[in-house]
Parts: sequence; C-alpha cells; structure tokens
Amino acid sequence: MKIGNVLSLFDGMSCGQIALNKLNFEYDNYFASEIDKYAIQVTQKNYPNTKQIGSITEVKGTDLPKIDLLFGGSPCQSFSSAGNGKGFDGKSGLFWEFVRVLNEVKPKYFLLENVVMKKEWEDVITEALGVKPIKINSKLVSAQNRPRLYWTNIPNVIEPEDKNIKLIDILENNIFDKEPYEEKYRSNKALNYKSDKFNTLRANAGSKTRGIGICNDKGWWRKLTPVECEHLQTVPVNYTDCVSDSQRYKMLGNGWTIDVISHIFSYIK
Repeated sequence: MKIGNVLSLFDGMSCGQIALNKLNFEYDNYFASEIDKYAIQVTQKNYPNTKQIGSITEVKGTDLPKIDLLFGGSPCQSFSSAGNGKGFDGKSGLFWEFVRVLNEVKPKYFLLENVVMKKEWEDVITEALGVKPIKINSKLVSAQNRPRLYWTNIPNVIEPEDKNIKLIDILENNIFDKEPYEEKYRSNKALNYKSDKFNTLRANAGSKTRGIGICNDKGWWRKLTPVECEHLQTVPVNYTDCVSDSQRYKMLGNGWTIDVISHIFSYIK
C-alpha cells in the first residue's frame, strides 16, 4: 500500500518506520523530528533515506510537502506515575508542539502514543485531538506488560488478539551467573525467568540492572541482554547494535512496541 509522505515526531529510533515496513507500506518521504544523536544514528543505519529535520520546536508545516500520516509519542516523564507529576507543566508539555504541527500539516491520519495517566490530563489530550484514546497493553503481542494510550483518527482500531508470548519465549538463553541473588536487585524488581510477562521497560533500564534483572530458581541472577529487550519491544534483532549497550537499553525503554503500532497502522485503508 502507498501512503505518500510520513512525518514522525518524538519517535527516537524510528519505531513507526519499522512498523510501516513490517506491513510493506510504501511512502514517498519519511521525515523524522528527533534530537537524540544515538537514536538518529540507529535510524540512519537502518533507514538511511530518512530525512532528519531536527527539534519539533523548529518544525514548520509550511516547510513540508503534503503529509499523509503523522505520528509521535510526546514525552511522558511528567505524565507517568514514575515521573515528577508535573503534567503539562513539565517536559510532557511538549504535547502542545505535537498539536501545533498537527494543525499545520493537517494529515489524513494521525497517531499519538503516551502512558496511562491521570484522567484529567487524558481528557485534555482527548479534547485537543478530538478523538478518544484506545488502551492497548503490549502484553497482548509481546512478553512485556506495557499498557499505553493511543489517540488516532485511523478508523475502527480494536485491541489485537493475545499471542500468549511468555518471558521464557524471548530469552536468548537460560544461563545465570553462579553467585547469590543479591538483595539490592530485589528492590529493582528482578523477576523469575519463568514469569509470564516482564515489567515495563524504562529509559533507565540499563542502569545497575534497574528493571531488567531476572533470576532462576536457585537465586542466581542476570540482566536481560539488549537483544532480549528488543524482543520485548518486538524490534528486529540487533536493530540497535550500532550504539553502546547503555544507549540500546535507554532507547528501547523509550521506544514503542512495534507490533502494537503495526497493528494500528494495519487499519489504514
């Protein structure tokens, strides 16, 4: 299927482009507004024809051709329960830049992703975009428990079917370090590798195994590998391998679950 011109905002390593290519969608140009140099590096390695256009604050609709599909995931830090709780007064206030660009380019289709948040903030976004969100948990298509809200004018989108993928299904191996499972990792929510689903990956996932520790029945532990985190986000294996592991963990924690996005895009007609 041919889309035309695509514009992605706040999409880091170009998760939306992976989703479109998974569906074999064709497009004339793919414009990406991103400022993280490592995310840009990963995008350009995998999709060298991507047109990087810088910070969203500098994006002007008048500088772009007709945009057929616009999507993005505006910053969630001050909306998230794990964030600072400032809402639109924090970094998440960049949502209004998404709205500005949306009004300037007037695409045929749009999609906005963000975390599950306070109802009062959700309602503000709903009013600004004119559509109600659909809540989809990545656990339906991956081994990761990751509930998210998706606002889109793509019609008739419903939840995907449950693929029943478990954590053990995405592990590269079951080898663990032969040392005690230290108490400090208990506070970082290390899970038994036989658990059904893993926790939500976060941007700080690579820091001291925070949020990515797993253990076996003997109490030995290890952290998930970058490839296993790619599996959790249904990202192609080694898609992120051109940057350091710490940057891989960060951008995967910031990224989207590809199979959720491709599911939503599959309703484009």
